[in-house]
Amino acid sequence: MKLVPLFDKVVLKQLVAEETTKSGIVLPGQAKEKPQQAEVIAVGPGGVVDGKEITMQVKAGDKVIYSKYSGTDVEVEEEKYVIVKQSDILAVIE
Repeated sequence: MKLVPLFDKVVLKQLVAEETTKSGIVLPGQAKEKPQQAEVIAVGPGGVVDGKEITMQVKAGDKVIYSKYSGTDVEVEEEKYVIVKQSDILAVIE
């Protein structure tokens, strides 16, 4: 099965969260925050959304940082993804 986003939506796969701090302290499962870095898996076509023309700025394969509390978590074939609006993506990591 393949996820195909509509309009200005982007499908992200979260990058693995750090298991330890920089000083070497191992974090238990509850202390780890949801990672804000992800890889773009699929990008919608853009188009007119709410009367405004949307041009997609990201492409599949980009590494991005997105808003902490944005998006919808989905699971497809035991893989977890987050679907966000393009406007919820804050930066592309180069």
